Amino acid sequence: MAAVYAAPSLAGPSRLVSDTVTSMLRILLNYRHSPGLLAASLGVPVVMVVVFGYVFGSAMQVPGGGDYREFLMPGLFAMVATNGIMPTMVGAARDVGRGVTDRLRSMPVSRTGLLLGQTLADLLVSVVVLALLALVGLAAGWRVREGLADAAGAFGLLLLFRFVMTWVGTCLGLAVGKEEAAGQLSVAVFPLAMVTNAYVPTGGMPGWLRVVADWNPVSSVVEACRGLFGNPSAPGDAWPMQHAVLASLLWSAVLLALCMPLAVRKFATHGR
Repeated sequence: MAAVYAAPSLAGPSRLVSDTVTSMLRILLNYRHSPGLLAASLGVPVVMVVVFGYVFGSAMQVPGGGDYREFLMPGLFAMVATNGIMPTMVGAARDVGRGVTDRLRSMPVSRTGLLLGQTLADLLVSVVVLALLALVGLAAGWRVREGLADAAGAFGLLLLFRFVMTWVGTCLGLAVGKEEAAGQLSVAVFPLAMVTNAYVPTGGMPGWLRVVADWNPVSSVVEACRGLFGNPSAPGDAWPMQHAVLASLLWSAVLLALCMPLAVRKFATHGR
């Protein structure tokens, strides 16, 4: 087994770029050969708008007035970004369980490039999903009211958060190492998505739960997007809600600084 771990862990810039592109194409080919997976990725946004915007939305009111579907859409965008945890976590654990990780590590490749390619492939798919969700939202009555520059900033923030969430998922998947366990751990993502301001204002929550929701990174991203899009919001007095863009950037920086090196290290040392 010594030969398996003899491959160098560092590579030059050209190797990093080459391995990143190769890894990215590997993941994108999975979508090409799995049309059901791509259809699910594209179909979920439509279902989300219909269920939350029309079924639940008929009974919802936004504090201070405003259309609930406009209040909702930034939350749905943020959910797309947050859901980057689950597929990358399961995919990383699957590769470990099937020995793919060990085979890749036996090659003279860039560890960072392999993982970076996977996250960038996910990011490309996310661009398509967010674009489709935006089109569905426009058809449902959602509007951008603060100009194209602010809207571009909001979508940039969403893609940044999705990128960060894929690294969180990769880190967790490599740590778990088993596809079944990763699938069960995905349930833990549910509170992260639900205890937020994505679907309802946090003002009606019990005091302790409102604190959790207001300091949830997802809530910061949602509130930042509502402000940048010019959509209705009910931010409250918590610091992350009053400085949502800055809070979103800080959360993203902290999570990326923690999870990216941990994921690369875990990938390089798995099985030792």
